[in-house]
Amino acid sequence: MLIELKVSNFAIIENLSLSFGKGLNILSGETGAGKSILLKSLSLLMGEKADADIVRRGVDSAVIEGYFDLTDRPDVVAAIEAMGLEISDQTLVVRRIVSTHSKGKVYLNGSLCPLSSLRNIVAPLITLTGRQTPLIEMTGQHDNRHLQSKAYHLDLLDLYSGTWSLRGDFEKQFERLKDLKNEILRLEEAARSREQRLDFLRFQRDEIEALGLQPGENEDLEARVSRMRNSTRLIEFVGASIDSLYADDSAVMVHLHQVLQRGAELAVVDAELASKLEPFIQAKALMEDGIFELREYGKKLEADPEELNRHEDRLNSLRKLQKKFGESVDDILRSQRGFCEEIDTLEKFDESLRGLTDEKARVTKSLIKIAKELHERRKSGAHLLEKGVNDELLDLNMKGVAFSVDVQLLSELASTGQSDVEFMIQVSKKDEPRPMAKIASGGELSRILLALKRVVGSSEHPRTYLFDEVDTGVSGQTAEKVGKKLKLIAKGQQLICVTHLPQVACFADHHFLIEKTAQRGGTIKMTVTKLARPDRVQEIARLISGEKISQTSLEHARQLLTEKH
Repeated sequence: MLIELKVSNFAIIENLSLSFGKGLNILSGETGAGKSILLKSLSLLMGEKADADIVRRGVDSAVIEGYFDLTDRPDVVAAIEAMGLEISDQTLVVRRIVSTHSKGKVYLNGSLCPLSSLRNIVAPLITLTGRQTPLIEMTGQHDNRHLQSKAYHLDLLDLYSGTWSLRGDFEKQFERLKDLKNEILRLEEAARSREQRLDFLRFQRDEIEALGLQPGENEDLEARVSRMRNSTRLIEFVGASIDSLYADDSAVMVHLHQVLQRGAELAVVDAELASKLEPFIQAKALMEDGIFELREYGKKLEADPEELNRHEDRLNSLRKLQKKFGESVDDILRSQRGFCEEIDTLEKFDESLRGLTDEKARVTKSLIKIAKELHERRKSGAHLLEKGVNDELLDLNMKGVAFSVDVQLLSELASTGQSDVEFMIQVSKKDEPRPMAKIASGGELSRILLALKRVVGSSEHPRTYLFDEVDTGVSGQTAEKVGKKLKLIAKGQQLICVTHLPQVACFADHHFLIEKTAQRGGTIKMTVTKLARPDRVQEIARLISGEKISQTSLEHARQLLTEKH
């Protein structure tokens, strides 16, 4: 429910603050007072695009704020939380800034959001019905697009016939059918080049498999080839090192042995010398181990030309694969696994295609069955809807006008079933029923809308309705009946309605007067006043008789208010 509306610097509105209540909120005022501007500001809260020329002359920006009580709208609360926005006290604050020099901004509970978020939260569907219930719904004599839409007609009939759940099941399966068709088409297209693709994949796979690679092998192979290519130099180094360390008469080990031998002899003279010789004894042992390891290493260095060629050929083959499939052996093996998986998929093509085709047949059979049930229930619901709406239209003095619902079986399945639904109007017994969108006037559409709301009933979620002169073209007793129906629709919800009719205004739970006054400098200012009972009498009397209010019109106004409250 819209609790409060604040508007500043918007067209002729300088500063305005309105507190709406639950039930029927009536806006009235003289022609040209600015009622349409107020509704325009409300439409911006629903996500309508804004033009910079709506900003009041002489200022840079206009601001529209709406405060919503979401106590009875857990669905909207959940949607806000799903967007990651903060919410407290079950309240939504919408703030729109329209600038003359820059792009406009939208804030939801203080967080900057795109315009699409506002539409998704406040008005996910600007229609009478739907799987998502809007927080605000606007309907006016020039804004009955949904009433002229066959898609809306089907939505409304399904809501009335109780087939929403069944239709939801159908739509899920229909989407699955579309996915299956696309997958089958993809496989069939792939089949045209399947053999060529398989040959290519097998060649790539076999090229990698032939090398029998092991993870990390490239580093080990490169080191082995490098060692074998330089074996002569390495052998020479080993031999020279052993000679200088061990074999020659002047070798390090010979001199070290002599030092230790003489030191052992003198250690008898001085025991402290023995401890000083201990590091050299250890060094001699370490050098003996090192010389042994060096000699064993040298034995392995004898190069086998054939073995070197084999390793070099393998390294060359590995480098070719690296250029094609990745720098490391792991990359190459990963590519190999990918080739094997795709080969497996293509080799199982017939099995996959057969499985998809079988599932497609099962889903199609199920859809046909559901579509048939939907169609039959829609036809039954159409008869009941016709009777209810025609009774309401008769009550609204639309004598001679007959409402009907044309339900035709489509030749093929559609996303909503196999039914083509359209609302029809017969303006006299002599005429044939014709599409309502083509022949109904704005006033007729408005009254048909009221009748549909009364027959179909309200959504499970309360909302705010905006009616712009829905009573256009009616008067007298019919106007009173329109007022009664608006009052009934507003029960448990919130309805904001612009009217020129006293018979409608007298049903208001909250009545607001819109006035426009000239200011110094030639500017225009709009004000909105919530009327107490004495002022309501005056306004309703004005609606009855015009600018010259008589005692008769005042008495009539008091009588209307007394009767309706």
